[in-house]
Amino acid sequence: MGGKVLLQFIFLFLCAKSSKRHFRRKFIEMHNIFCFTKILTLVFLLGIGFQPVQAQGSPYETVTVEGQRFFKYAVKSGEGLYAISRTFSVPITEIIRHNPGSNTGLKNGQELLIPVTKENAELISASTAPSTEGVPVDQNSTFRHTVSSGETIYSISKMYQTTVNEVKRYNPGISEDITEGQVLTIPQRRVISEAKEENYRYHTILPGETLYSVSRTYSLKAADLMLANPGLSADTFRTGKTIRIPFFESYERIVPYENQTTNVIHLVQKKETLYSIARNYEVKVSDIERMNPMLGGGLKANMELIIPVKRSLVEKNSRVEEKETNRLLTQNLVSDRVDMMKIGLLLPFLDETGRGHIRLQEYYEGFLLAVEAMKNSGVNLELYVFEIGRGDNTQKLASLLETMEMRSLHLIIGGVNDAQIRLISDFSKANNIKYVVPFSQSNGEVLNNGNIFQVNPVGSATQTKASSAFTSTFGNTNIIFVTEGQNDKKEFISELQHNLGRNRIEFGSLPLTGTLDSAIIPLLRKGKENVIIPTSANSNTLRQLIAELKEVRGTDSTSVIRLFGYPEWQTYTELIDDYHFFGTYIYTPFFIDKTDPATEAFAHTFRKWYGRNLMETHPSYGLWGYDTGIFFMTALNRYGTRFEQEIRKIRVSSLQFAFHFERMNNWGGFINNGLYFVHYDTNGRITKTGRNQ
Repeated sequence: MGGKVLLQFIFLFLCAKSSKRHFRRKFIEMHNIFCFTKILTLVFLLGIGFQPVQAQGSPYETVTVEGQRFFKYAVKSGEGLYAISRTFSVPITEIIRHNPGSNTGLKNGQELLIPVTKENAELISASTAPSTEGVPVDQNSTFRHTVSSGETIYSISKMYQTTVNEVKRYNPGISEDITEGQVLTIPQRRVISEAKEENYRYHTILPGETLYSVSRTYSLKAADLMLANPGLSADTFRTGKTIRIPFFESYERIVPYENQTTNVIHLVQKKETLYSIARNYEVKVSDIERMNPMLGGGLKANMELIIPVKRSLVEKNSRVEEKETNRLLTQNLVSDRVDMMKIGLLLPFLDETGRGHIRLQEYYEGFLLAVEAMKNSGVNLELYVFEIGRGDNTQKLASLLETMEMRSLHLIIGGVNDAQIRLISDFSKANNIKYVVPFSQSNGEVLNNGNIFQVNPVGSATQTKASSAFTSTFGNTNIIFVTEGQNDKKEFISELQHNLGRNRIEFGSLPLTGTLDSAIIPLLRKGKENVIIPTSANSNTLRQLIAELKEVRGTDSTSVIRLFGYPEWQTYTELIDDYHFFGTYIYTPFFIDKTDPATEAFAHTFRKWYGRNLMETHPSYGLWGYDTGIFFMTALNRYGTRFEQEIRKIRVSSLQFAFHFERMNNWGGFINNGLYFVHYDTNGRITKTGRNQ
């Protein structure tokens, strides 16, 4: 039976209404340190040329096996793979892969090889440094954030509700060019909002911590932590990652669970000593003396002593509860399948500022073609289309969001400016409705609302992914940068050159001058592709470069020259023949191959429905609406209301956008980080390849 589609055009002009374990007790016992020192001394005296490789500040010896570095780790009594994976922030599967048979059970003292990563090396080193050994990590005033790919100081400040100046103040000497893996100190959020569900602080996961121990640290139910962090899973609950902690009362000072104590009464037996009592309860003699001033007169039998014992030792019966709690990280929430999808499209269709209403009309028209395609495949849906008002005036939108129709939606798409997006974001969060932001790149809502999906990629993340993809694709070529005065791609070039250097890939550089044709020839390599990268995407720069490279080809016809460039290059349509001449590559998050049969079919259908051709914009708004509609309606139809759990499995034949959604943190939403490499080959063909890993 064919699908059903209901289009409701509702233009509301209403008045606004009122509105195991935290920190292992010690990573090394003193006698181990003593024995290790003796071994090193003996090796030195014998003149043997061997020295264990030690991660700086780390208590674990490291070894290199077949080019890969590993920690050598001795299993402790009762310890399992899960606890070890949390301590070192590596997946259990990686431990098993490098230690065959470990999945059948571990023995006390068994030696394992644990892969060394930048993340666990830094965190283990920091958490076991002599200056802080035995001291609880205090996250009451600040916490740590490990920089992820594509992040900037600005985006991090938005994520944590602070400012760029505050981040810089807590990290003296920090530059704007922060790098992946860099650890920053972030001030705790202190502003408590009126809405209780918005009261929260942040916690950086420490070595050995589990979901259970963190929930005990803050006296919360594990379910509350999972609700506050929809992105939490066995893969994302890792040492060094940050989670959001819901607070409902005040910002009291917190001590990690493994360092929390409870007082027990001990009746002194004959022949007991303070040392034996302290050892039995795993406390210091000085702690017992501090709690029991009467010991100044000596220890006597039948004395009642107050012993400050760690909660984790007293609560022995918590092991089953801990196991069940940690299992929450591996369980997907049940997704409600949707028989009749209800989708709202909320856009300022009547806002003529900058002729934006024309672009939005074409976006809507492309979206309708996606609706028609879904209907023809048998999907039932209701589409509600709303005009939401002009500019920053959100009165009409606020009134609209109070209607019953809006609360019944499964998916909202829309909002253009920050004021509109903020209002719809709050509504989606309060009503647990998935929200797609189609155009904005800079709003901070996606960083703090787990229901949001941002379609338009962030420029810095695109550059980071392009840099990584370039290094893996062209690492064996001869790379030459051509510098130009504008240097408008400085950030990308800086990141790419840093990436090349880190991978020990050599590159050359020379300025774009009238003598480039003669200066570049000595840098070319026979038998290799020579990839030329200008530092500007400017069209005049590109034309000059192409002209001079043609002169080079006239002088040296045997060298293979390739150009590598930028998303802007796809707009210089008059240069396409030159792109093919040099076998040019560009990176871009969106691209239209007009020779693709599917694209030709869409253009034909659009012309048939609306009596005109698509506008010449980059990106195309008609295809933007179509791609967005196809992706999210497919997701909702196939996986239900919690389709974000299966976001990596969603594959659609998009015509323009490369879709690859990634969650930016454990509590926020998803940003599209999709990327294409487009190749204009020398045979006149265009190949569009997704580079989304």
